[in-house]
Amino acid sequence: MARQELARFLRDRRAGLRPHEIGLPVTGTTRRTPGLRREEMAELAHMSVDYYTRLEQARGPRPSAGILDALARALRLTPAERSHLFRLAGSSAPPGISAVRRVRPHVTRMLERLPETGALVTDAAYGVVAWNPLAQALFGGDLAGGTTNLARRRFLGRGRRYESSGAEEFGHIVVARLRRAADRYPYDPQLAVLLAELHAGSEEFRQIWQTRPVHAPGHRTKTLDHPESGALRVNCDVLLVPEDDQEVVLITADPGSPAARALRELAGQAARGPLPDPR
Repeated sequence: MARQELARFLRDRRAGLRPHEIGLPVTGTTRRTPGLRREEMAELAHMSVDYYTRLEQARGPRPSAGILDALARALRLTPAERSHLFRLAGSSAPPGISAVRRVRPHVTRMLERLPETGALVTDAAYGVVAWNPLAQALFGGDLAGGTTNLARRRFLGRGRRYESSGAEEFGHIVVARLRRAADRYPYDPQLAVLLAELHAGSEEFRQIWQTRPVHAPGHRTKTLDHPESGALRVNCDVLLVPEDDQEVVLITADPGSPAARALRELAGQAARGPLPDPR
């Protein structure tokens, strides 16, 4: 527990709040310091003034997850600030109840600025929640339905499968991520349905699940057997959106390669068609 850093963080965030911003009445009394008073902060967080004061003075005990959550709500912390608060207190921030399936606007705009790169966003359960036109050209028109899940596609054959190399490795990557999701979101109903389907419908999935694979996202090279463009050797790289537990998958080809020319042609074809709506 980083007591001094935690105390400084609480003081700074409290000083940045204004009474009218959080619904407190504004009186004519002149405030000696900016932001909320400790008494107001303690009331918002449903704790005693003495306990909160000791935290700000680096004298308090390690706060529980419930206390930290109350402080995060009272201080109006962003998800990144909430995680930072937990780290300062020597704890891991518990996730939300379910996986985040919305896509932040800046992530969507990033996909639109990558015309010769296939790009898609997956949630913690491998549901495809956003994509760009080239990704749809590469992986099939069923993306446009907004219900594509790469785990179902990989193990249950839902939708077209173009991957002719690296499929075994990807299966282990999928299971590793789903195991993490099951630990983080034990009450997510959509995830529960997905896992039940995979266990019931795929012996391969059941076998890999028992091995408890561990994989970190990174660079992979694989071959896609595209129905129009043929075999495409592509690079897959993953960028993380940690605050939402999402991954941005970028599909590129080596410069000057046949696959790069094919991606350029597919991108041109996709650009002439309507932009899909990921919702």
